[in-house]
Amino acid sequence: MPLLRTRARRRARAARVEERRASRRRAAPDPRARPKRPPIVELRDATVVYPGGHVGIERVSFALARGEFAFVVGATGCGKSTLIRMLIWEVEPAGGQVLVAGRDINRLRRGRVPHLRRRIGTVFQDFKLLPNRTVYDNVAYALQVTGGSRSEIRKNVPEILRLVGLQGKIHNYPDQLSGGEQQRVSIARAFVNHPPLLLADEPTGNLDPETSIGIMQLLYRINKTGTTVLVATHDRDMVDKMRRRVLALDEGRLVRDEAAAGYHDESTSEFAVRVRAELGLGDEGSTNGEPV
Repeated sequence: MPLLRTRARRRARAARVEERRASRRRAAPDPRARPKRPPIVELRDATVVYPGGHVGIERVSFALARGEFAFVVGATGCGKSTLIRMLIWEVEPAGGQVLVAGRDINRLRRGRVPHLRRRIGTVFQDFKLLPNRTVYDNVAYALQVTGGSRSEIRKNVPEILRLVGLQGKIHNYPDQLSGGEQQRVSIARAFVNHPPLLLADEPTGNLDPETSIGIMQLLYRINKTGTTVLVATHDRDMVDKMRRRVLALDEGRLVRDEAAAGYHDESTSEFAVRVRAELGLGDEGSTNGEPV
């Protein structure tokens, strides 16, 4: 009998040990599982106050997933440009948090700000091209200032100029280009480093509807490569036709966050044809230097 009790105790002890091991295995993360990546952009009650007390944006909160295409809309002075400038740290938030790829940019050391900006492509309404440099050199400059080698420049610049449909304009200067072509150069310069996030502040503000479609088609093509795109615009017709997420600002406050609605599987050419038709521009013409 004592021997039987000893064996029973050993079996019970072994069972308890095995149960603890099994419990630890269940609790341990699967090494094959990929860790969940944070949103590429996340604002938590972000507020910007300019000198003199003017509030640029007030307690704005939203998250932008990786690979998403979204618009920020609203009337002039509603805070669209402030939002873009805050994300590239041209203006600092007075409160709340601004996270890019999970990192609170308010906690960045000053010396790390250029590194942050290299990971974000930015397109402006006024193009900001260097007037005394050719198309090729304007785009190459973006690689030069980030330490790109000559071989990288020789490889990447012609590739990105083909993407934006300007391979035949590499020796032209900005004043020899149309407004739409200058904006394409600006986009090429912003995307030549293949950043995970591209911001565009009123990229079609000075362009006619046909040219605007070409610019949006180009941004859509860039988004299809995996880059997250955030566009600030007041072009409501274009936003309506794009069928993408819309963040609406009013006097600095986020008043609407509307989810995307369909058309996610369109090719870039299908997108251009559909939007041109919905805007009443017919189905002829070309965008991005290519037939649609």
